[in-house]
Amino acid sequence: MDPSTSSLRGRHQGRPRRGPTAQPAGRATAPAQRPHPPAPAAPRATGSDPLPSSELLRRIEFKVLRRLDGFLFGDVTGVFYGPSLDLAEVREYQPGDEVRRIDWNVTARTGKIHVRQYREEREIRAWLLVDRSPSMSFGTRRGLKSQVARDFAVTAASVLTRQGNKVGCLAFGSGGARMLRPASGRQQVLRVLESLGDRPGGRPPAARAAAAGDAGHDSLAAALGRLSRTIRGRSLVLLVSDFLTSGEVDPSRDPAWAHQLGRLAARHDVIAVRVSDPAEHRLPDVGDLRVRDPETGQELWIDTGDPQVQRAHAHLVETRERTLTRSLRSSGADLLQLSTDHDLVRPLLAFVRRRKARRQEAARS
Repeated sequence: MDPSTSSLRGRHQGRPRRGPTAQPAGRATAPAQRPHPPAPAAPRATGSDPLPSSELLRRIEFKVLRRLDGFLFGDVTGVFYGPSLDLAEVREYQPGDEVRRIDWNVTARTGKIHVRQYREEREIRAWLLVDRSPSMSFGTRRGLKSQVARDFAVTAASVLTRQGNKVGCLAFGSGGARMLRPASGRQQVLRVLESLGDRPGGRPPAARAAAAGDAGHDSLAAALGRLSRTIRGRSLVLLVSDFLTSGEVDPSRDPAWAHQLGRLAARHDVIAVRVSDPAEHRLPDVGDLRVRDPETGQELWIDTGDPQVQRAHAHLVETRERTLTRSLRSSGADLLQLSTDHDLVRPLLAFVRRRKARRQEAARS
């Protein structure tokens, strides 16, 4: 059970001050037993937007792209530019070279370590891999995580298609997956935006997850595997997710998706875009709280004022953060951190500067 993705209830809702604390920081395996039925849950946000796609796209362009243009003076083509992808030559290894650039065939023939040197490639082939699982339908600040993910994906698609680059999209979750083949132009950006909307007539995320049972626990790993099988040439991959999955028995162990991400990053330039909410990192002291696992729909009551609960939750968060950092670092993927607490521009600009600095340093070496 992840208290950060929950339905919040007040201190005095017909419950005693002390709630159950048997599983304060883990994921519950069954709904908690209650002495009487709880108060009706507050309506949950679905993350949908009433605006037509074209108007929503214009709003995102106004909020994000115009500000990026102002900061970067029109040089937005380099926002997501990573290492050049076209092989130019093979040379001997030098200290500081990336290990994943080692050409093992040449190394075996010559007996000396050689690395692949690339030259700039004009057209970037990019894929957006966007998490639409139930845990993304949560937010306590500016909006839901799913909305932040959507805005980023549309921004990335707009930036990349401006110069004719082709962008594909794979949106995945417990309700299934939707794939858009790579294409360029504004119409493709609109298709990306529409693919990230709710399915017409679909059930709420928690209901879909409950109906799916354990089918959604490896949706991230399955999506990474599917994309790895789909992409033919070396590409830029933007993985947008909160990296919260159900079925995590031991948060200190590498998750199921880590191996698939490592395989994908070995052949492509992968940027992991993590979307989080401040409430996921610190459990608020609001008394008795009914928490719901967004991936399974299971619920239980906890007392958030209990020091034991607070310590257990803090330990869980620290363990998860350490595991996530280790998994992403070992995969070779770059990391961009986004939050519902602020807009996209500031963290995106910091990320752009970091990527450009690394590229310039690699060019000098």
